[in-house]
Amino acid sequence: MLDLVVKGLAGCAAAFQFLTRLPIPVKLDYTDSLFRRSVIFYPLVGTVLGLLISFAGGLLQGDLLLAAGLGLGSSVNAALLLLLWVSLTGALHLDGLMDTADGILSHRPREQMLEIMKDSRVGAMGVIACLLLLLVKWTLLQQWLTLPHHTFMFMLPLVLLWSRWYMVVAIANWPYARQGQTSRGIGSFFRGLSVKHLIFHTLLALLLSFALVWLSGGGILSLDGLLIVSAAAIGTVLSGVLISIYLSRKLGGLTGDTYGAMNELLEAALLLILYITVR
Repeated sequence: MLDLVVKGLAGCAAAFQFLTRLPIPVKLDYTDSLFRRSVIFYPLVGTVLGLLISFAGGLLQGDLLLAAGLGLGSSVNAALLLLLWVSLTGALHLDGLMDTADGILSHRPREQMLEIMKDSRVGAMGVIACLLLLLVKWTLLQQWLTLPHHTFMFMLPLVLLWSRWYMVVAIANWPYARQGQTSRGIGSFFRGLSVKHLIFHTLLALLLSFALVWLSGGGILSLDGLLIVSAAAIGTVLSGVLISIYLSRKLGGLTGDTYGAMNELLEAALLLILYITVR
C-alpha cells in the first residue's frame, strides 16, 4: 500500500514538473513507467494552473484596485493573464503548436514534415499560428472577465483541465508517428498507456469538474452543473478527435509536438464553448 502511495505521489510530482514551471523540489528518476503514471494527474495539473490564472484575474478585477483607481481595463487584464498562462507552462505547448504548424503547413511529404518538426528553429507558419492563437485567447479572455466573479474563478479552470485530459486520450488511442526512428521524441515515453490510466484520469477529471461547479455556487447534480460538465467533456472529445484525425492522417500518427498543439487548440475551443455555456 505504501509503495502505491509513493508511486502515486511521484507520478503527481512528475506531472507538475513536466507540464508546468511551478517549483516542485523533488528529484525524480524519469522512466517510461513514471511518465505513464504521471498522466493520471494531468487533469489536476490543469485545475491548479486554471485556479492560479483565475485567482490572478480576480485580483486584477478586484474592488480594491478599482477603488484605488488602479483598474487597468479588461484588455490589459486579459493580456496580463495570458502572459501568466504562458509563463506557468514555460510555453511548452506553444512550442509544440509552432513546430506542428511548421511541419503540417509546409505541405511536404510526411517524412519531411516530421523532420521539419524536429528542427529547433521556428518558421513563418509557426510564428503565424502562435500569434493567431494568442490573439484568439486574448479576445476570449476579455469576454471571460465580464462574467460574475465566482463563475470566472471556478469555471475557467475547466478549460485547462479538459484540454490536458484529452492529451492522454490522444496518446492512448493514436499511434506514435516516429516509431522505428533512431531518435525518439519525448512523446514516445508515454507509449503503452493502459485502460486503467484512462479510467483513473477520467474519474479524476469528472471529480474535479463537479467540485469546481460546486465551488462556483452551483449544485453538484444540478441541471446547470451537468450541462457545464457535459459541454466541457463533449466539446473536448468532438474537437479533439477531429484534430487528432487530421494530424494523424498528415503524419501517420501523433508526436509530442502534436500533443502540445492539440492542448493549445483545445484551450482556445473550450474558452469559446464554455463561455457560451456559462454566461
